[in-house]
Amino acid sequence: MDATAASAPPLADVVAALEDLYPPSTAEGWDAVGLVVGDPAAPVRRILFAVDPVAEVVDEAISWGADLLVTHHPLFLRPVHSVAATTFKGDVVHRLLRAGCGLYVAHTNADAAPRGVADALADLVGITDRSPLVVGDDGDGVERGIGRVGRLAEPTTLGGFAERVAAALPATAQGVRVAGDLDAPVATAVVVGGSGDSLFDAVRAAAVDVYVTADLRHHPASELRERAEFEARPAGGNAATPFLVDVAHFASEWPWLAYAAEDVVARLGGRPGGVTGEGSGEGTVTTRVSTIGTDPWTARVASTVRETDRPTS
Repeated sequence: MDATAASAPPLADVVAALEDLYPPSTAEGWDAVGLVVGDPAAPVRRILFAVDPVAEVVDEAISWGADLLVTHHPLFLRPVHSVAATTFKGDVVHRLLRAGCGLYVAHTNADAAPRGVADALADLVGITDRSPLVVGDDGDGVERGIGRVGRLAEPTTLGGFAERVAAALPATAQGVRVAGDLDAPVATAVVVGGSGDSLFDAVRAAAVDVYVTADLRHHPASELRERAEFEARPAGGNAATPFLVDVAHFASEWPWLAYAAEDVVARLGGRPGGVTGEGSGEGTVTTRVSTIGTDPWTARVASTVRETDRPTS
């Protein structure tokens, strides 16, 4: 064993650090988090952080010489009876094993954690004086929960806020979709990384101006906006809030990766590598944030319907 390997922490210690940051007990009951691939005794010198455990990310991990790949999304969210290399997910497992690279997942437990997915997104779009939208209780005295609600450090219009969000997040084919009056003022917001239309009741109860999330479906979004317009009528002149800002699922969760890399290094002693490559400085663990876009959508084609045939809005 070389000197670097001898001084590197074992995978078991890295897992302990991850589970201290993102306790598995705080994950949703349906979730599948934790160590998926890897020998707890194996030394870990390089850790790659990514949103999805897809083939291209595995390529990056192997070519960079990573000893551990940490992803937000699970490789196996539902039970399987085989990990044979004859399936695309089984192939991922075998390739990681052959390369000596482990796989660890922090999903909804990372959504709820301090400096987790929600905090990273809130920081990026400028939300201050914030608290969880849906408070969790792990009994450890740490404030956890899904989403973050607070005020904007720089109030603006809905259009200006949407542009701010688009500039802050990774570029995707979808871009940023908006529902509401672009000229309306916005001063308070909720953010939820990943799919968020199941939380519309909590968002309405929070009485904010705008909601930033991903994967908004037609019917829930339409009904939320219709209700907002209806309830604003008797108030006379009040804005029909909450407005909606819908971003790509991948883009809403990618900002957390840098926080995770920093926080793991802080516990282990190592070299955070940012988003461009290997770290610098002293330490036994080097981290890297993948910049591979794993959003499944690759293009968007503009409508060619003639203006005279277009439905009115």
